[in-house]
Amino acid sequence: MGKKIKKEVEPPPKDVFDPLIIESKKAATVVLMLHSPEEEILAKACEAIYKFALKGEENKTTLLELGAVEPLTKLLTHEDKIVRRNATMIFGILASNNDVKKLLRELDVMNSVIAQLAPEEEVVIHEFASLCLANMSAEYTGKVQIFEHGGLEPLIRLLSSPDPDVKKNSMECIYNLVQDFQCRTTLQELNAIPPILDLLKSEYPIIQLLALKTLGVITNDKESRTMLRDHQGLDHLIKILETKELNDLHIEALAVIANCLEDMDTIVQIQQTGGLKKLLSFAENSTIPDIQKNAAKAITKAAYDPENRKLLHEQEVEKCLVALLGSENDGTKIAASQAISAMCENSGSKDFFNNQGIPQLIQLLKSDNEELREAAALALANLTTCNPANASAAAEADGIDPLINVLSSKRDGAIANAATVLTNMAMQEPLRQNIQNHGIMHAIISPLHSANTAVQSKAALTVASTACDVEARTELRNSGGLEPLVELLRSKNDEVRKHASWAVMVCAGDELTANELCRLGALDVLEAVNLSGSRKNKFSEAAYNKLLNNNLSLKYSQTGYLSSSNIINDGFYDYGRINPGTKLLPLKELCLQEPSDLRAILLINSKSDVAGFGSPTEDKSEAASGRNTVLSKSATKEKGGRKGRGKKEEEKVKEEDEVMAVPKFVGEGSSDKEWRPPSDPDFSMYVYEVTKSILPITSIKEQIEVLAKYVAEKMGGKIPKEKLPDFSWELHISELKFQLKSNVIPIGHVRKGIFYHRALLFKALADRIGIGCSLVRGEYGRAWNEVKLLNESQKGVIGSLPPPELYVVDLMFHPGGLMKLRSREADLYRFL
Repeated sequence: MGKKIKKEVEPPPKDVFDPLIIESKKAATVVLMLHSPEEEILAKACEAIYKFALKGEENKTTLLELGAVEPLTKLLTHEDKIVRRNATMIFGILASNNDVKKLLRELDVMNSVIAQLAPEEEVVIHEFASLCLANMSAEYTGKVQIFEHGGLEPLIRLLSSPDPDVKKNSMECIYNLVQDFQCRTTLQELNAIPPILDLLKSEYPIIQLLALKTLGVITNDKESRTMLRDHQGLDHLIKILETKELNDLHIEALAVIANCLEDMDTIVQIQQTGGLKKLLSFAENSTIPDIQKNAAKAITKAAYDPENRKLLHEQEVEKCLVALLGSENDGTKIAASQAISAMCENSGSKDFFNNQGIPQLIQLLKSDNEELREAAALALANLTTCNPANASAAAEADGIDPLINVLSSKRDGAIANAATVLTNMAMQEPLRQNIQNHGIMHAIISPLHSANTAVQSKAALTVASTACDVEARTELRNSGGLEPLVELLRSKNDEVRKHASWAVMVCAGDELTANELCRLGALDVLEAVNLSGSRKNKFSEAAYNKLLNNNLSLKYSQTGYLSSSNIINDGFYDYGRINPGTKLLPLKELCLQEPSDLRAILLINSKSDVAGFGSPTEDKSEAASGRNTVLSKSATKEKGGRKGRGKKEEEKVKEEDEVMAVPKFVGEGSSDKEWRPPSDPDFSMYVYEVTKSILPITSIKEQIEVLAKYVAEKMGGKIPKEKLPDFSWELHISELKFQLKSNVIPIGHVRKGIFYHRALLFKALADRIGIGCSLVRGEYGRAWNEVKLLNESQKGVIGSLPPPELYVVDLMFHPGGLMKLRSREADLYRFL
């Protein structure tokens, strides 16, 4: 054999770099390697960076500071699959860092990441790309970018991936995305509900939980609920509830069911399959508070629909709710109370809770938990509205004291609800008295001062329902409740203003309270409200009229009308017509003014004080009936002394007497004593005389005729129409103003009066002896009295009678004459 010859090794080409193995211990060095064109180096650098990033948040921040993120984003689209995979894995880990997320959004890498979800990519790439998107979707801007770059469709596709991590990451990202309404709409279009329902069968609890939470969000939309029902999603949910091993999913499953029960079709389906009964039994028997709470919330949502309430009532949902009221957990009791509130719209449910439910709710009002007290008060408010039996049941359960205590709660809702219950109770007289005895008028003051319009409205309504007698109104007045009530009349809220007006109308039922309301400015505020077309309401008008009935001087000046029920008392004065919004000065100020060329102000005062305009007097008046014996004697004496005198002498004496009858007003320097209106001895005499001579007459018509002649006699007698222009009443009135040094003239001083003088005197005297008549102001100094009389042919008829007929009393042309009113305008024109 020949000898072997050793082959010589050929040296490497001169232009090739010899392989170099480097062991780097610095992250900065490896980051620099990301710029290498060699695929193997890039792959190994990415692998090293991935391991480094896994070790903690500090390392992620270090990589960010070293500038690793930007070169890594370029590697997401690298041709080499290993490089691309390793870069994607890094971003799956890095994207949990908020600063990295911010930079990624700025670098706009979403397209590159979403591209890694393509079906042809490896499972590991799917896993980390979906993890990156899940982290990015935790913030709003990230959600928007994922949605705008079409990330939702590939994420839904990955829900069917064989890898559980891919499913989990994709489901988590979808859950974050569907918080936005637009994403939920797109999800429906992409038919995402079937794959999500399939995940409920997963062996991994976290995947099941994410699927349930996602369904809980998307079933807020009706279309998604329909899709869920069509794909038998309710069966899946009921099975979860029936499986004790899945109790950690029960709360979320109930939340989804709660949304679905809002639809009538769903509740019918679940009832037909027996699922509703299972649900109620599950809720009642569960020992987990959150499950019971969510079950009650599900019932609440379902009960908003009338047909649903009917079905729930048929399934005896009330028993379940009453049982939940006995839970030791406040959250469960709150949810049960809210469900009862919703079920109250069903009359059958309302009746059921009369014996079971109301006593438990009353007990809940005593809780220290303010939210629970509010929920219980709401349930009671709904139970007692338009249901006297339930209102009585609440009172019988000793509910008045707890309800009044809730009026001092820190929660506005609790106060408003408690006030509503008390209002509902006060509709019944015995209960109202009971509420008054528990100090409601003092307790309602604080709610009236509330800044919350709902509380203001309900509190004012409570006043309207409880201040129905003098004692209650007196307590309210003495407790300072009228001031906030008047303030509420100024409210910009329509309901507050309406209820406050209602309360004022009720409070104006007695004179003292009405006067106090007027002193506080209620009349002025209501007048301003009623002048506004947008702010006035029927109650504001009624309240204004009720207050005016206690201030007849203002009523007559504003409206020009006093009805037969408006009784003129001492202190009434006729200022003349005033325009709406014009303030009527009080009598004292008018008395203290100097006389002017303005219309004379006519005063009614039967008290026989020797008074002065601005002067103090001692009260020498007797009863309001005017039975003044001193005046009677002096009148008799004067009549006897005038016998045998000639006609001229009698006229002269009469004129002197008229001047002498004008009291001398002195004592201007004694303003520190009580001011009283000027006395009117003549009017006192009129009252005495008509009481003595006309009151005993049994025929009302004859009383009217005699009184009319009496008034005409005192005011200058009969005046024929043709002589009316010659009747010098203006000069007479001017003389009186001069003599009295005031525009205010007591009616008894007027000896020459025309229509409006006579009509006022007739009304004032008629009111004293019980003749019902109205006083109506016309134009151009006209005024008249209207009375109602039965037709002669109607008298003595047994059975129902037609209404009495209206007549105008003649005080000028044919005193005592009565003209029947058929066509008001034509008849009055002819008459006057």
